[in-house]
Amino acid sequence: MSKRPARDRIFETAREMFYERGIRAVGVDSIAAEADATKMTLYRNFPSKDDLIAQVMREQEKDYWIWWDAIIDGCPDCPRYKLEALFDAFESKASEQDVHGCPLANAAIELHEKDHPAQVISVNFKREMHRRLVELARAAGAKDDDLADGLMLLMEGSCSARVTLGGDGPVRSVARTAKGLIRLHLDHS
Repeated sequence: MSKRPARDRIFETAREMFYERGIRAVGVDSIAAEADATKMTLYRNFPSKDDLIAQVMREQEKDYWIWWDAIIDGCPDCPRYKLEALFDAFESKASEQDVHGCPLANAAIELHEKDHPAQVISVNFKREMHRRLVELARAAGAKDDDLADGLMLLMEGSCSARVTLGGDGPVRSVARTAKGLIRLHLDHS
């Protein structure tokens, strides 16, 4: 396959396979074979499939916050504009051909046991997303958390609609809808 270290090959293969096929649908034998590694090598690098899943989820969370922060930091210092820019970028990202929804939300749905490491990571990720939306909405002038709640629902709903309806579904209008919600809450309060 490649001269890259086996751990890296296994990790990237698992990340792709979990996202494309689902976590429970992918076994360690498949991951090892696809990564051109042995099952023993997989377990030498990752003590269990759950550990591998958790590490993949942490990396996806980290990548998402890097993306989010780049959008927010790249905007003028206007919280309303930051919210609008976030949804413009989110719509573009969610409309890409190979998008199958939010990997962390997918994991939370698939691995719904409260103590599963991926569930804990996913729930904490969504809580942080909501906290950030509340912070931006309040800084933009929202009087309560209703705007942030609505924006969170738009993001979550768009991810689900992308999975069920594809790119021709509601995801193509999420930025316009978010801007309407922002206007409703900030211009009419």
